[in-house]
Amino acid sequence: MAKLPGVTLSSCEKPMPVIGMGTCSFPPADLETTKTAIIEAIKAGYRHFDTAFAYGSEKPLGEAIVEALTLGLIMSRDELFITTKLWSSFAERDQIVPACKMSLQNLQLDYIDMYLIHWPVRLTGRVRSMPVEKDAIKPLDVKGVWEGMEECVKLGLTKGIGVSNFSCKKLEEVLAVATIPPAVNQVELNPTWQQKELREFCKAKGFEITAYSPLGANNTKWGDNRVMDSDVLAEIAKSRGKTVAQVALRWVYEQGVSLVTKSYNKERMKQNLQIFDWSLSGEELEKISQIPQRKGVTLASVLGPHDLVLELDAEV
Repeated sequence: MAKLPGVTLSSCEKPMPVIGMGTCSFPPADLETTKTAIIEAIKAGYRHFDTAFAYGSEKPLGEAIVEALTLGLIMSRDELFITTKLWSSFAERDQIVPACKMSLQNLQLDYIDMYLIHWPVRLTGRVRSMPVEKDAIKPLDVKGVWEGMEECVKLGLTKGIGVSNFSCKKLEEVLAVATIPPAVNQVELNPTWQQKELREFCKAKGFEITAYSPLGANNTKWGDNRVMDSDVLAEIAKSRGKTVAQVALRWVYEQGVSLVTKSYNKERMKQNLQIFDWSLSGEELEKISQIPQRKGVTLASVLGPHDLVLELDAEV
């Protein structure tokens, strides 16, 4: 397997592979299933793995890394790029370093490559079910939280820091207080939610967008079949001898962003990496640009339709 292209990130010395494997499952997979899938992904050529405290997949990812080293699938942990995320229950200045250390313990690692703020809100207490009570949701103390994220870099706990699900407005708030600017903004992005304004903003400011749900997250409580059942994508796929997934992933890649795609199926894992030796035509790109747009992942669908949540969902 040829080495995947890498993305050079601001304020992070290590290039990030342009395709990562996501480890968020719905319903959540058991530890052994997740671990086995990650081992297969390493065999297939994946070197970027995306997890989060909230996914419950940090421990199986850590065990898979140990096994991959034992089996000689990789020679060093440094061959991998690991992203995890600060959960909203820990989004307070004095909780961020301990939360990062807890993720490192779960992962059995000395450092993380990229640590992201998962959502632009704070949750009070240890939330164990969704949606949450209105009183449990608080505005994010951007200055205090970002100071905590920067401390994780200074302590060597993570090589880079960034955000997830942040709008242009929220990114401006981070930039106003940052000594180390965010290297990555991980957001929902696919042919049915193209995020053109956010892409242009991030490009102008010099940070990378990583697309999650690039295939629409079908068969999850937050996704649907809009991407995989798209007639436009199916027509292009048929004419090219590609899968609909490959056309969607190639489109994402051609927008100049990186991506995280999740499949625990060995064949689809391999297919999802086969997007680099061909390109979409101008006519095909134009057809995809005309696909009706709708946001799939909303904070309201996860946390509940509370005022602050709806306000954040409305931001571009």
